[in-house]
Amino acid sequence: MGQTHGARVALFLFSEGWIGDLKMMLDTYDIVLIGGGIVGVSTAWKLKQRYPDSAVLLIEKESSLAHHQTGRNSGVIHAGVYYAPGSLKADFCKRGAAQTIAFCQEHGLPYEQCGKLLVATDIIEYEQMEALEKRCIQNKIEIERLSEDELKKREPNIIGLAALLVPATGITDFTKITLKMAERFVESGGAIQLGTEVISLKETDDSVQIHLGANTITTRYIVVCGGLMADRLAKMMQIDIDFQIIPFRGEYYRLSPRHNQIVSHLIYPIPDPKLPFLGVHLTRMIDGSVTVGPNAVLGWKREGYARINLNLEDSIEMMTFPGFWKVVLNHLTSGLSEIKDSFYKPGYLNRVRKYCPSLTIEDLYPYPAGIRAQAVKRDGSLVHDFLFAESERSFHVCNAPSPAATSAIPIGEYLCEKVTKKFRLI
Repeated sequence: MGQTHGARVALFLFSEGWIGDLKMMLDTYDIVLIGGGIVGVSTAWKLKQRYPDSAVLLIEKESSLAHHQTGRNSGVIHAGVYYAPGSLKADFCKRGAAQTIAFCQEHGLPYEQCGKLLVATDIIEYEQMEALEKRCIQNKIEIERLSEDELKKREPNIIGLAALLVPATGITDFTKITLKMAERFVESGGAIQLGTEVISLKETDDSVQIHLGANTITTRYIVVCGGLMADRLAKMMQIDIDFQIIPFRGEYYRLSPRHNQIVSHLIYPIPDPKLPFLGVHLTRMIDGSVTVGPNAVLGWKREGYARINLNLEDSIEMMTFPGFWKVVLNHLTSGLSEIKDSFYKPGYLNRVRKYCPSLTIEDLYPYPAGIRAQAVKRDGSLVHDFLFAESERSFHVCNAPSPAATSAIPIGEYLCEKVTKKFRLI
């Protein structure tokens, strides 16, 4: 793979205030990555490490990196408690937690291993907690079971019948991690073009043409980490897929600053195994604040972060997909409950008061929402693990669920290996 040449000069700006060197904006590349979240940036960085002489470009449609899922999550470095033994999620998460912490240490980025407490508040949750404990043992994750009294000693403001302590869980700032990876990618000769939306993709026998509005660039191969737009980008390549991205908005609150010391660990409920989400939890943030959330409300706009959102194209596309109605019917009761508590603040509060009863309505301050890109199959099944699609000259990450941020470094390494084998790169 050799360096190609072009004629246009572009200046790449980054949201942390530093400016990359002036780069030659090429007409032809060896590899183009689409998507500037943490998975796309990690993969670009790893590919440039593997192929230092290749021309590698990362394209992001927003004016900054980590704009969507990466920059709108709880900032938790997960230990891998919930994931089926042997799954990609379990493997990536355990390795990713260690590599994320090592990356933070190497670059002076903020992190803290404060640990997580999974709190059982009734007999049903206690039995589910025992099942989680067995899964932790299978995944070789260090845990400690706490009695009601032991829980009270560690967390005086939290109540429960028992709890599981997961010491390895931590917190960080994934936006800062993404920007540092991007900096290393650019320093090694990679290029990043922000504010550039992909309009269409056309694959030929020897290249892929990427249409960017008034401009078109050509690349030998593309790697797509499209997040909320993953299905649409796959369809642009004429790939026959059997899933669609359904957006779920996760709404948060921030606790009153007087409660910044209310807990010393992350406090999670025992999740309902019938549901794909973890439930409303108390999260210590790396800036010292404490957040409550998220819930999981069906979104009617893929990038709609306001309380009320509607995009006609997104909504019609979703409602004409057979899997959407099957998901709605399968989770109708819980879905209606999520919608109710989204608008009824006391209902939302009760979700956290079951293990932290001292909180009041006045303690819940506004906080930005996030959107989870959930891949759903045509039969209505939710895709819980990583999902990929491909054509002759493209490789697509179609579903990168939590803990994708924690796992970004091993995911980047994995994709680098997959791309190397698929495209027979030298």
